Amino acid sequence: MNPDDPLLKILACPLDKGPLHLLVQEPEEALYNPRLHRRYPIVDGIPQLLPSSGEQVTEREHDELLKRITP
Repeated sequence: MNPDDPLLKILACPLDKGPLHLLVQEPEEALYNPRLHRRYPIVDGIPQLLPSSGEQVTEREHDELLKRITP
């Protein structure tokens, strides 16, 4: 998945239905919801957007991720 992918405009967090941000500099690609501090993996190019697939990130990780997604 790349940052220009039109799919990113329609993907939403399964919990709060808000927009997600693409993280491409991780060891693995992921989608991130900064409002809930949840990261969803992308496996073989397919976003895993089940609520149970999301991983809660620590406050420290959240701060680092915000630096990467804020222009």
